[in-house]
Amino acid sequence: MASEKATKKSTASTTRRTLHYYWQVTRRHFGLFSLLMVSTFLFVALLSYGNPYVMSLIVDKVSAGPVSSDEVFSTFGPFIIALIAINVFGQAASKLQDFAMYKLQIAASYDLATMSFDALCNQSMSFHSNRFGGTLVSQTTKFMSAYQLLLETVTFPFLPVVCSVVFTCAILAPRVPVYVAILMVLLAVYAGISYYMYKRILHLNEKAASAQNHLSGELSDSVANILAVKTYGREAYERSLFDAANKDVVARDSRRMWASLTRGIITACITVVIMSVVTVFIAGGNAWYGITPGTLVMMFTYTYTVTNQFNFINNGLQRFNRAFGDASGMTATLDEPRLVADLPDASDLHVREGRIDFENIGFWYTDGAVRTRVFDGLDLHIPAGQRVGLVGASGAGKTTLTKLLLRLSDIQEGRILLDGQDISLCTQQSLRRSIAYVPQESLLFHRSVAENIAYGRPDASMEEIREAARRANALEFIEKLPQGFDTVTGERGVKLSGGQRQRIAIARAMLADCPILVLDEATSALDSESEKMVQDALAKLMRGRTSIVVAHRLSTVASLDRIVVLDDGGIAEDGSHAELIEAGEAYARLWNRQTGAYLE
Repeated sequence: MASEKATKKSTASTTRRTLHYYWQVTRRHFGLFSLLMVSTFLFVALLSYGNPYVMSLIVDKVSAGPVSSDEVFSTFGPFIIALIAINVFGQAASKLQDFAMYKLQIAASYDLATMSFDALCNQSMSFHSNRFGGTLVSQTTKFMSAYQLLLETVTFPFLPVVCSVVFTCAILAPRVPVYVAILMVLLAVYAGISYYMYKRILHLNEKAASAQNHLSGELSDSVANILAVKTYGREAYERSLFDAANKDVVARDSRRMWASLTRGIITACITVVIMSVVTVFIAGGNAWYGITPGTLVMMFTYTYTVTNQFNFINNGLQRFNRAFGDASGMTATLDEPRLVADLPDASDLHVREGRIDFENIGFWYTDGAVRTRVFDGLDLHIPAGQRVGLVGASGAGKTTLTKLLLRLSDIQEGRILLDGQDISLCTQQSLRRSIAYVPQESLLFHRSVAENIAYGRPDASMEEIREAARRANALEFIEKLPQGFDTVTGERGVKLSGGQRQRIAIARAMLADCPILVLDEATSALDSESEKMVQDALAKLMRGRTSIVVAHRLSTVASLDRIVVLDDGGIAEDGSHAELIEAGEAYARLWNRQTGAYLE
């Protein structure tokens, strides 16, 4: 019980936060929103209430006595003109409503997509490492669709309901106050029960949306890794995971369906009671209260209209439930604190020399309740232009150190300086534009080869792109591709081999021409001949630049100015290749092990 109450409380909080984000967007287009509300008000007032009102006047006129044929237009002419005018302006209001609705949805969708994209792009790598990419895409799509659904629900069922109650009271209360009082009590009961059941069902919709997001994530994960699935013959296993997620969706949707049906049955019973009351009043209204035929017509028409509108409330609340449930995932993401964020007064970083200082670095990461410390009081000073290799056992923190330099994660203790500037006080974009980064797994977009190479310098000329490709030993294979530099690489570069992808990534780093270079196993995917050629190109690229090279193969770093061995949260050894070999410690043992393996 306590858990269920906590879940409902959390759902209510998420709903408020969703409305907060939606109102932020709506407020930017308040003119369109106001036009939508006013046009809806006029549409309901004229077509749903203006027409029956004029008709009631005609009925009363007819009931008063016969009208001769030559007096029809003189007697009913004003009513005819009024009906025509009401329908003309009512239809105009309807089209104005359509225009405002479309324009607002288009404008708001753009803003919501931008809001979601910015939130995802500005989150830390830790955030993305713990989430399915497919789930985040699904959440973004549902977040945008939920706004459109909410806007349509407010415009069509709910605003007309409010208008109907107001107009019914304003027109009928002076004529049949007892009837209006009874009707309002019944409608209040209807609305109260609907809202109570709406709150009970809301958390079911959030759970259903969460299950669907998980299903999208499972599908995305399997498709993205389809090669592993097929090569290991794990289709049945992946099918079982997908089937379990799919069954969870069915179970949660079924609970939501039965709850909605129950609410619909209860509210339908109240509608029957309301129509029974109006039938009694219409049957005996003239005899008991002297109500005119025209007023009886209005009573029936208006009551039928307002109860129909209230019937739509049930459907509208169901749509509200679905919308808030669909939006909950992205709302939680938007509420997620940014683990790596620029300070409000962050300045741009200006790197001229490329000196790097890691001072008393303390860093740990948490996975659930488990905290794993990676660095404890690490100090590392790299002079400008020095080429430094980082080696050590897996998990020693080599790649982590480069990611801290790039602020893909933030340190908990100490500081990192570039040319004496604390990177935590600078903007992340200016920092990363000063560092060319080539990771172990090449990162290619589903775009042309030329666009991928020029990603760090989009204003580069085609000649500069070709030259970067040549220096990275990539020009020859690129020119053999079907469309050369215009060839689309496929998602994550799937159309290219591992070595080809890596050489394009290296060409990108070459073209970026940054003062600091970070290579994280950058040549690991190359064959021996290509590796030698690329290493020669990288040697030229590193000349005069501060370079950090992460490598498991020690032959990759043996020729560098300095080698740092990381172990147990700190620096175990630090020196040139020759110095470390002479010392005969951890680096020498690793070197002997690797070269011994080569000799065997």
